[in-house]
Amino acid sequence: MSTSTEDTTPIRVFLVDDQAMVRAGFKSILGKDPRFKIEGDSGDPRAAVDVIGKLCPDVVLLDITMPGLSGIDTIPLIRKVHPKARIVMLTHHEGESFVEQALQAGADGYLSKDSEPQELTLALESVHKGKMYLSPKVAGVLVHRARGNAGPSNLAAGRVQSLTPREREVFQLLATGKSNKEVAKALAMSLGTAKKHRENLQRKLDCHSAAELALLAIREGLLTT
Repeated sequence: MSTSTEDTTPIRVFLVDDQAMVRAGFKSILGKDPRFKIEGDSGDPRAAVDVIGKLCPDVVLLDITMPGLSGIDTIPLIRKVHPKARIVMLTHHEGESFVEQALQAGADGYLSKDSEPQELTLALESVHKGKMYLSPKVAGVLVHRARGNAGPSNLAAGRVQSLTPREREVFQLLATGKSNKEVAKALAMSLGTAKKHRENLQRKLDCHSAAELALLAIREGLLTT
């Protein structure tokens, strides 16, 4: 009996995570499994987009919390250079607004970094077959939202979801304690523009200090503790 190419060809995976130790861990897990091949990895999401466009991996494992550019805002950039890529988001947090935004942006899966190795391989195989994959923790968040749980946390999540990609970048930097000057330098903008973004974010999110911004970012999954 002949074996199809589909059955024997390993799934080519590209890793995008700003933490080298995390990338090493995923490479160690997948490198031992003949069903997968690590096509490449990067700690810089902007640089990763160019490489992904050239290598055209089957699946991209994409961290959601990275400095400068979040995984959510990287999705459309990947789609532009490699429309057929299957994308699985990785996170330590399951903030409901970011789960929804990732799925709306075109993610094919959403996986908690606390998941067991077996779940990682299951997620990769599922999305490669064209199926959606959500870890049980993430699915629970969506069920909770679907049941209409309304409250202050949901209001805050809605405000975060309304931010533009640039505002999310500024939000993430401010939440880590960066000054207006540091934000301006990191995002190549004028100091006046950085100050304006900060004012707009404080008004939109109803957060009036770096500590409040950090707490909201952690709760919604944009910033790790």
